[in-house]
Amino acid sequence: MKINIAFLIVVLFMPACSCRKKEKPLTNAEIQQTEEALVGANRILVKKDREKIRAYIDSNNLIMQETPSGLWFAVNHHGSGAKARANYRVSLKYSVELLDGTVCYNSDSLGIKQFRLGKGGVESGLEEGVLMLSEGDQATFIMPPHLAQGLPGDGNRIPARSIIVYKVVLLKVEP
Repeated sequence: MKINIAFLIVVLFMPACSCRKKEKPLTNAEIQQTEEALVGANRILVKKDREKIRAYIDSNNLIMQETPSGLWFAVNHHGSGAKARANYRVSLKYSVELLDGTVCYNSDSLGIKQFRLGKGGVESGLEEGVLMLSEGDQATFIMPPHLAQGLPGDGNRIPARSIIVYKVVLLKVEP
C-alpha cells in the first residue's frame, strides 16, 4: 500500500513541480525588430529570385518585361479576340514548368484551365498576366514564388519556394 500512496503523491505533485517558465509577452520594440528582420530577409529572397529569373531569361535568349509586382512576361503571339477583364471567365491551354524544365502540370493531361478573373483560386501571377491578354494570345509568364505557390509550394509537384514558368494560350474570354 505504501508504494501506491507514494506513486499517487508523485503523480499529483508532478505538475506543480514542473520547471516551466512562463513566457513573458514581447515588447513593442522586440516585435518591431522581428518584423524588420523578416522584411529584410524577404527582400534578400526576392532579390535572389530575380537574379535566378534574369539568368534563366539570359541563358534562354528570351525577351521579357517585368511588372512592378515581379511578374516577367512575353506575349509570343497576338490574337484578335476579346480582351480579358476582371470578372470575366477565361479558358486557357497551359503548361507549368520549373526553371530546370521539369513539367509540373499541363492542359494536355489535366484539361483546359477555366477560372473567373479576380475571384482567386489561381496563382496571383497568372491572374495578373492573363489580364494583359486578349483571346488568341500566346504568352509566357515567369513567376517568382510570391506570385506562384509561395513558401510551401503546392505540396505535390511544385517544391517549396519555386519559380515557375507558365506558358499559356488564352482560348476564350466570356463575360
